Amino acid sequence: MKIGMSEGSVVTWNDQEIKKYPTKNSILPFITDPLLAEKSGTVPLTEVPRLMLPFVPPKIICLARNYSAHAVEMGIDPSKLPPFPPLFLKPPSSVIGPGEKIVIPQQTREVHHEVELAIVVGKRGKNISKENANEHIFGFTILLDITARDIQSKAKEKGHPWFVAKGFDTFCPLGPMIVTSDEIKNPHSLSIRLKVNDEVRQDGNTRDMIHKIDHIVEYCSSILTLEPGDIIATGTPEGVGKFDHGDRLQASIEKIGTLTIGVE
Repeated sequence: MKIGMSEGSVVTWNDQEIKKYPTKNSILPFITDPLLAEKSGTVPLTEVPRLMLPFVPPKIICLARNYSAHAVEMGIDPSKLPPFPPLFLKPPSSVIGPGEKIVIPQQTREVHHEVELAIVVGKRGKNISKENANEHIFGFTILLDITARDIQSKAKEKGHPWFVAKGFDTFCPLGPMIVTSDEIKNPHSLSIRLKVNDEVRQDGNTRDMIHKIDHIVEYCSSILTLEPGDIIATGTPEGVGKFDHGDRLQASIEKIGTLTIGVE
């Protein structure tokens, strides 16, 4: 099942039918109760309407350097990477949806794009084993980890956290929909691409992740409790780079779709 938001209503669709849930104004109840779609009244549609921000997650956990080639382009020897990638958080206030715009803040002169496959947590859990990880995954979506690279570089030089570089408003585009895990049998075989003004900048595949989905869920849940609706961004392939005012970003992941975002 694919699930999204349109003008305050939840929309679900598959190969056979498209349904609208006009009395619902959030996807989160559908994430906490997978059977809710079967219990709720619907309106049949003939086509998928224009999608908006799927939801604002309770927390957004991000992995750094989960693709070897990206580590290399960041000047890091993959053989010297830690046993598990560093984690950082992006605030919910940084989230925007399809058709919205990234606002480049005055504090930075170099903002970079990073396209990522994002896990949507469906079931609360702490210390989840790799073997049980799939039970806690509702589905997957697309996330853009926007980074003020000049601010991040200065923070690294001083040994400071990266939060400021990652946490500006609009620095976490998300969407355009969630695809439930039953429709993505192998999340480690998806093409992942980003275009800036129709120029391909990032073109990779999730098979190149160093740490796989089950290990990621296990590790993250060993540190903090995962809640329904939480997002885990799984890292970006090589090709990250600068964009500017007036640009258009198109982030695409196979089986999920394309997230299109403007830039102010």
